[in-house]
Amino acid sequence: MLAALMSSTIARAISDGAVRLDQIADNPRLEARILLAHALGLTQNDLIRELRRTVDRTVFETLLNRRTAREPLALITGHREFWSLDFHVSPATLIPRPDSETLIEAALAAFADHPAPRKIIDLGTGSGCLLLALLKEFPSAFGIGLDLNPEAAALAKRNAIDLGLADRAAFVASDWTNPLFGRFDLIVSNPPYIASAAIETLMPEVSRHEPRTALDGGMDGYDAYRMILPNLTRHLEPNGSAILELGQGQASHVTGLAQAAGFASSLRLDLAGIPRAIVLTWLRC
Repeated sequence: MLAALMSSTIARAISDGAVRLDQIADNPRLEARILLAHALGLTQNDLIRELRRTVDRTVFETLLNRRTAREPLALITGHREFWSLDFHVSPATLIPRPDSETLIEAALAAFADHPAPRKIIDLGTGSGCLLLALLKEFPSAFGIGLDLNPEAAALAKRNAIDLGLADRAAFVASDWTNPLFGRFDLIVSNPPYIASAAIETLMPEVSRHEPRTALDGGMDGYDAYRMILPNLTRHLEPNGSAILELGQGQASHVTGLAQAAGFASSLRLDLAGIPRAIVLTWLRC
């Protein structure tokens, strides 16, 4: 009897999975397809072609249980797409988010009218998604990714290898810019910017499963900006740009911190119209 319950057609498995995910997923049917494909070692196209095929649902049910317990889909599958690139993810890093693609768009715009950057650094690189997406867009560039967590730096290196970028990227377990010498044409960062007390109010997928060190921006959410901005003057080329991700409602305060550190700034909006990236250049007096 149990064996019978653990098998069904692919179509029925997807429908049942979507019902179970209805209250926690933005697109329950899509997530059910992704989990079933992962459980069976198939692609989503394979599933669509074989909807009437009977399959064992044992692994699928285990994955559904994890997802209904609010474990992020990306951590269950071990992968997340960013800038049309496939990244390995793990609990050691933030899961790449579409909002962060705003930084890539901002970088492309910043260098549209002058030579592309040749030296890039990513502060708090995590999975390496920002740096590696930029290296794809700027094929003459070399990049360095820093992350305090050695596991994150190792994961970013793995992603660089799988994306064919290992010869143009280096990853170091380090805190921000302390050990660095020299200057860079482009500096990017998605720093921790959530106020400490607000972390527990976030979605369980974030508050329970993503690394607190990558989220916690201190009492007011601005600790990382206060650390990064003064260092940028030592590491940014005079004609270079620094691009930092912003949390909602933080644009005005970070703009003030940037100006105090000697930078002019502009903002880049995400798809929801929220200022998501601040682009910094040397303040011209």
